Amino acid sequence: MTNENKRILRLPDVKTRTGLSRSSIYAKVNEGSFPKYIKLGIRSVGWLESEIDSWITQRVQQSRSAIENQRS
Repeated sequence: MTNENKRILRLPDVKTRTGLSRSSIYAKVNEGSFPKYIKLGIRSVGWLESEIDSWITQRVQQSRSAIENQRS
């Protein structure tokens, strides 16, 4: 894992990158459909940038596959 892959994103950055709200992010974490956060302190958490990027890539692929399936 390179240093770039080890970058930790805080909630505002995760919200901006994903377009999801705070409550949606935590709901998806709890249901297992979003990367788990990393505890940084008593009241702070973050997410690995590489895991967020992978999640976004998967969502794009799922969306495009669904569109192609509808056209078939």
